[in-house]
Amino acid sequence: MDSIRLLDILFSIIGIIILLPLFILIALCIKLTSKGSIIFKQVRVGKNNTDFKLLKFRTMVAFAEAKGQLTVGGKDNRITAIGYYLRKFKLDELPQLINVLMGQMSLVGPRPEVRKYVALYSEQQIEILKVLPGITDFASIEFRNENELLANAIHPEEFYIKEIMPKKIELNKKFIKDRTIYNYFLILFKTVFTAIKGK
Repeated sequence: MDSIRLLDILFSIIGIIILLPLFILIALCIKLTSKGSIIFKQVRVGKNNTDFKLLKFRTMVAFAEAKGQLTVGGKDNRITAIGYYLRKFKLDELPQLINVLMGQMSLVGPRPEVRKYVALYSEQQIEILKVLPGITDFASIEFRNENELLANAIHPEEFYIKEIMPKKIELNKKFIKDRTIYNYFLILFKTVFTAIKGK
């Protein structure tokens, strides 16, 4: 077990314990303001090209995924009132601490994609599946306004596949090539800072 995995276990346990009151508060807000489950589960592609169920607090109306898997910012009327704020401050991602504890994810690593988009990876791009996917990475910070970019695109999915996805993969490769404790903490601190700013 490497040092990053040990940090993942330690921080996920601490995070779940400390944030438990916030988990309960968010769960109540979701349950009282919209119909549907509290936790949204979505199949994503993880390490070694294997599927797992990623956990999030539900931020959309029930069965929203049937209308598309990309979210297009303020124009997306599938997002609930409380869901808007959960997304803005990345609070919807908190249940993924459980994915981290279970060994399906790391705190830091390439954001896991759905199979539909992984199927489009080239042989070089699929190399990013050699490590555990993460809650945050350089790409998450760089493309924090991804939903707004998609909202302004004429063809959101085409724009994502041709413009955003390749750039995110290159940023993921950057971390994989220099997967150090320093970059691990650097990405965590930058993520917390940008989440607090809400931008």
